[in-house]
Amino acid sequence: MRRREFISLLGGALAVCNGSVRAEQTPVAVPRVGFIYPGSEEAALSRIDAIMSGLRVTGYAAPAQVALVARMAEGDPTRIAPLVEEILATNVDLIIANGPPVLHVARSATHTIPIVAIDLETDPVASGVAASLARPGGNVTGVFLDFPDFAAKWIEFLVEVHPKLSQIAVLWDTITGPVQIEAVKKVAETLKFQLVTLEVRRPSDFEEVFSTATRRGADAMVILSSPLISANVRKLAELSVRHRLPAITLFPDFARAGGFMAYGPNLLGLYRLVGIVAGKVLRGGSPAGLPIERPIKFELILNLRTANALGLSVPQSLLLRADEVIE
Repeated sequence: MRRREFISLLGGALAVCNGSVRAEQTPVAVPRVGFIYPGSEEAALSRIDAIMSGLRVTGYAAPAQVALVARMAEGDPTRIAPLVEEILATNVDLIIANGPPVLHVARSATHTIPIVAIDLETDPVASGVAASLARPGGNVTGVFLDFPDFAAKWIEFLVEVHPKLSQIAVLWDTITGPVQIEAVKKVAETLKFQLVTLEVRRPSDFEEVFSTATRRGADAMVILSSPLISANVRKLAELSVRHRLPAITLFPDFARAGGFMAYGPNLLGLYRLVGIVAGKVLRGGSPAGLPIERPIKFELILNLRTANALGLSVPQSLLLRADEVIE
């Protein structure tokens, strides 16, 4: 998809100018918001739309009152640092950082420009991003997910549909850091499961890791969270069915795209919340004093068609707990 086609899908709210994305018709100075996304333009589209919706809640009605300068790394982590530098050179008033790699680079690049992060893989306090959840204390605030609780829940759901489960493959994007994989290892050790840890860094790794999981006799797969994963849920769903591996991940669209199960927050709802937080900062709020937000609503989505294709029997107790069942 070409950049001009991508931006036009936003309904005219944004336009291309000199290689960047900005609001149309800005006769007076307006706040400039930098947006760095590690995935593709296509995946970024719905996220940008949700952010703009959040900004409107705080009174920034694009395109007249806010300009968005967007850059996408297209799945190449080596592009993130140059893109952050490029964004900073446009004199943005705020940066929206998508995921741990972007956040890490942005924090290293500036200690003064406010950063609003959406990071589902990092503990902001333990990692030193924030002094506390209530008062971050620096130039970073945003939306973070306390992941470790999910490790036990995901495995619990898999065991309900696969009681003889003994070996679990774990797909891990190493660029997100160790928090998620350590949480899964801890749960697996407690429950006496064997883990097959499969590292990925780019979409081209997916085919090989699924083949490895099958070769090593994995009974199911846990797909850990990362921007790389969220941007490729359709491909991952297709691979999980082809390799007959019941899989679960954080992202609801995985199950909607044909994967077996998803349990996690509403992703676009989180991006809308990021837009609201960004609007508060643009209105004069300091990131140091704006509390870090946490998801409060989680969805369990089951794809019954996929379960049938994989020969799995989903117990009624689990179906009754599901927020959405795809039949």
